[in-house]
Amino acid sequence: MTRNEFTLLYAIKKHGMQSCRKMRDLSNLSTGYISQTMKEFAEKGYTGESGITEKGLAALLPYKVDNAVIMAAGMSSRFVPISLEKPKGLLVVKNEVLIERQIEQLQDAGIKKIVLVLGYKKEAFFYLEEKFEGIKILINPEYNTKNNTHTLYLAQPYIGNSYICSSDDYFEENPFEEYVYQSYYAAEHVEEKTNEWYMIPDAKGNIARVEKSGVEGDIMLGHVYWNRAFSAAILKILNEDHETGYYDAALWEQVLADHVRSLPPMEIKVYPKGTIFEFDSLDELRRFDSNYVNHTHSRIMKNIAKVLECRESDILNFKAIKEGLTNTSFVFEANGSRYVYRHPGEGTEAIISRKHEKKSLELAKSIGVDPTYIYMDEEEGWKISSYVEGIRVPDYGSFADSKRVLSVLRSLHEKKLSVDWSFLPWEEAEKIELILRSEKQGIADRRFDKLKSAVGKCYRKCHDDGIEMRFCHCDTYAPNWMLTDDQTILIDWEYAGNADPGCDIGTYIMDSMWEVPDAERFIAEYCGEGMTEAQLFHYLAYTAILSYYWYVWALYREACGAVMGESLYNWHVMAGRYSRYLVDKYHL
Repeated sequence: MTRNEFTLLYAIKKHGMQSCRKMRDLSNLSTGYISQTMKEFAEKGYTGESGITEKGLAALLPYKVDNAVIMAAGMSSRFVPISLEKPKGLLVVKNEVLIERQIEQLQDAGIKKIVLVLGYKKEAFFYLEEKFEGIKILINPEYNTKNNTHTLYLAQPYIGNSYICSSDDYFEENPFEEYVYQSYYAAEHVEEKTNEWYMIPDAKGNIARVEKSGVEGDIMLGHVYWNRAFSAAILKILNEDHETGYYDAALWEQVLADHVRSLPPMEIKVYPKGTIFEFDSLDELRRFDSNYVNHTHSRIMKNIAKVLECRESDILNFKAIKEGLTNTSFVFEANGSRYVYRHPGEGTEAIISRKHEKKSLELAKSIGVDPTYIYMDEEEGWKISSYVEGIRVPDYGSFADSKRVLSVLRSLHEKKLSVDWSFLPWEEAEKIELILRSEKQGIADRRFDKLKSAVGKCYRKCHDDGIEMRFCHCDTYAPNWMLTDDQTILIDWEYAGNADPGCDIGTYIMDSMWEVPDAERFIAEYCGEGMTEAQLFHYLAYTAILSYYWYVWALYREACGAVMGESLYNWHVMAGRYSRYLVDKYHL
């Protein structure tokens, strides 16, 4: 069936038999074409006096939409702070929940079966099964490590003639149809430079190639329709990729861009500007829905406004900071100044005392080591700090930077400050190991016990060797330092407490991945003239101990769903490197 034949027959299906002039208005086809084709439809038995016949419906059947897949697994980190509290698809926009509005539009168009693929805060969506008929829920357990290519891989048993939608799209008018002729990607034409995906058309209006960023052109915006041929072709690629994981971190649009020439044609369907909306930030949402200017329904926003004594409307220009190993943070502006909000990571309450952290922050600020601290809630763990312009982190390859770091650490330790709690990395690692073995899935590392034995020998030799406990930061890796031309600031005091000074020295060495000679130079600079063999052993041993602690900690964080990536491996390497060196050299 040609596109024009489909368009006319589908118009008859929706509107019944009409005059040629009326049908012209409904289909945008010429009256001459309509008159001739209507005769042919009647001859084929597709139409009768009252409209489309059973035979006509059978002719349309290959184009009938089977269902819709709504992707709602991701966190939408660009939408901080709102996305830290609820999934973006559950935002109320102009008095309607985004995903509910989309489900209603789909079902109003005749698409009754809808698959929801969930991940982040998935339980918040479960009510939709009861509210709407025809809802099927799938869970993407790897939503935080893989992109929406994996979401579609999981949904493939349900994908045929299917709409592929995002839960956070807002359609001013219902864009969905019960029958669709060809695969298409919704688009909006822009004439300004953007960082969106641009679809370059061929002579037939299908996608010839896809480019990231551009100036004038048709950008991807909104929903997509896959017919069975397109679904089969792209799912074949996703299945072939499943073992290698090349596209794990990619959007499915990257698969389209890479394989567009070999995939069945996909039309660029341009919608008028102001028809489809995607909100990539709270600032964008505020421009669309004025209700969010002064009241965002966000506890985070209320917290910020209360601490900084401002209105919610004064808080703007949010920018997510890449998620840290423990927490998620974002930068924002209020009353002409910039700040950082720290949101505690899931599972951290089991290994971090926020009450202790707050006292550590207050102490660090009082001695000038961390002047950025403004406020922290010791019950929930969120924190507000001032933003420092023009900072950089120390360069592990620069001994000048090492001297700056050591100057702060030496000053901190020489003050002989004390608090009423301690950080004991060896003992803490044993506690975390117990949690892993009893409450999580265990430890898969077959050489774990051998590593623990070697590190334990180092710990026992340097334990009680005369180096006194001090108030220490205990997490001194480079990202927790902020260097400016005239300041060396140490931030993030979550693990601070009374500790062996080796915790501060060893952590920095651990993250640097230095070989032993570089570490010995660093230790000698810290200890100064007269460094003893016992001191050298002590701080090398604590490099092994701290590396082991962070390795066990990383195993726990991954068991809680965090992604530790290369850090977990590096800490394993450093624990083994330094413990083996000391065990061999000192015949432990």
